[in-house]
Amino acid sequence: MSRALIAALLGLCAAGWSMPRAQAACVMEREGAGQPARFVRHLGSGCTDQEREAQAIKADEVFAALKQGRGVEIAGAMIVGDLSFDALPAVKLETVPDLPEAVRGALRARQIKEVKRLAGPIVLTQSVIRGTIGTQRKDEVIIVQGPVTMTGTTFERTTDFSHMVFLGPVDGSETVFLSQALFVQTRFAKPVRFERTVFGPHSRFHQSVFSEPVSFLRAGFNGLSEFLEVTFEKEASFSRAYFKMGTGFSGSRFGGILDFSEALFEREAFFTFTVFEQDAYFRRATFRGTADFSDAQFKGLDDFSKVMFDAQPNFSRVKVSETRRSPGGLQDPRILYGIAALLAAFTLVFLWTMRKG
Repeated sequence: MSRALIAALLGLCAAGWSMPRAQAACVMEREGAGQPARFVRHLGSGCTDQEREAQAIKADEVFAALKQGRGVEIAGAMIVGDLSFDALPAVKLETVPDLPEAVRGALRARQIKEVKRLAGPIVLTQSVIRGTIGTQRKDEVIIVQGPVTMTGTTFERTTDFSHMVFLGPVDGSETVFLSQALFVQTRFAKPVRFERTVFGPHSRFHQSVFSEPVSFLRAGFNGLSEFLEVTFEKEASFSRAYFKMGTGFSGSRFGGILDFSEALFEREAFFTFTVFEQDAYFRRATFRGTADFSDAQFKGLDDFSKVMFDAQPNFSRVKVSETRRSPGGLQDPRILYGIAALLAAFTLVFLWTMRKG
């Protein structure tokens, strides 16, 4: 073999090996020249934890983009430092564009004249947030106009979205809150998803409003979870969710169909003075602690079929609608009686046939 051919083969081998190495490099992708309205930071799935930490994004950079009215799109990255919204400029409520009249009216009822605004969209996927999020002033309202996505992201410290108004859809599916997750008096104008989301030692949705359907399907609440005086105007699903500590839905109103089927309550669960405007499904749910439904109102179907209560539940002074329906299908007592009658008739016919033979 000639020296020239050997050299050529070696060159091809070198080129072949160098291409995967170049592709495997952990390079931060940023917004292009044609994306001035976006703050983009993407790291590929092949990056190591050390590489992500070495290229961590400072929270101040993210806030600067939000303050400028830019959207934020971060994927596979790490954000370090606290993200505070205190320095956002205040604007007159009347100047906020595309604000639904229901939201505007609710803010006026609270005598809110000025608000802070985030344009959005805000997209945080498969990322790690190593700082607190929120504001020090609890009397301020922040309106988020674009959609918010947090799928697969881990929040290591307190995350406070209290007094925020989300005008776009919110997707927090498969998000992990290692510390407190606070949504006090938060208003959601569009559909919300917290499916397979993990909540940490304390989650609060006190006096929040969900104007459109919300899903907590398979969500895990590992600490105290508070849904006190919450308004669910449309469908709400907590199907197959689990609650490891005390849980409170007292004073809440479910305006649409409610689904707690196969949910697991490890400790106390309170539904006192809760109003169920439509059908409420607790089918195959498990209550291992106190289950208190005293003074609740069931205006639609209340399906507690095959529910497991480890302790005697409290249904004192519960009000039910006179026109409420019975569970359909095999859970309907009329269907069960009909099946029993058919089985009895079949047994008699069978015995008569055997005797005749």
